[in-house]
Amino acid sequence: MCDNEFNDEQCCPQIKDAPAPDCLGETDVKAALTVKEKIASTVYDAISIFTSAIITIMVIFTFVFRFVGVVGPSMEPTLWEDDWLAVTSHTGNPKHGDIVIITQPNAFNEPIVKRVVATAGQTVNIKNGNVFINGERLTETYISSDIFTERENLDNYPVTVPDGYVFVLGDNRSHSTDSRSSLIGLIRNEYIIGKVVFRLIPFGSFSVGMEYDY
Repeated sequence: MCDNEFNDEQCCPQIKDAPAPDCLGETDVKAALTVKEKIASTVYDAISIFTSAIITIMVIFTFVFRFVGVVGPSMEPTLWEDDWLAVTSHTGNPKHGDIVIITQPNAFNEPIVKRVVATAGQTVNIKNGNVFINGERLTETYISSDIFTERENLDNYPVTVPDGYVFVLGDNRSHSTDSRSSLIGLIRNEYIIGKVVFRLIPFGSFSVGMEYDY
């Protein structure tokens, strides 16, 4: 008889030889917690980076860029209808070759996109299909060779651009209403709301002819 003496090795060997409970030790628990903490930290970092990126993009698109769509063929072949453009807010005076968005009231009652070809103090002349600035012919590689330059009111040339104004043209000269026309005329700088910096859509075509030298 064992008389319930469980510490007697001879009487109750099954107690001594019983297997230990199957459970995690302290080291295993710490290791499991460490793995969970690493996963949680990685997820948190990923969410933080994603959130920061979204906020940055929203700030840039709200305060740095605005997006406008092209309507009509007046800037072909540089820009095409249904292209979407990223435009920076206008700061300072426009420069030669800048492609700009204009909100000056006009016969169309809508913003227009044109290229600046002359600024204050410069004299513009249009003759024999060519544009002359201060007597020097412009070399315009961005327009098609079969496009003519003349339009209405040729008797008004040459014209000197006054202070605070620019002279703009569409690259598709035969299908552009611009500073050559009384419907548009010279553009006041204050009505230039931004400069085109790149084409967003269609994708893969970000470069636009924004500047040229002469």
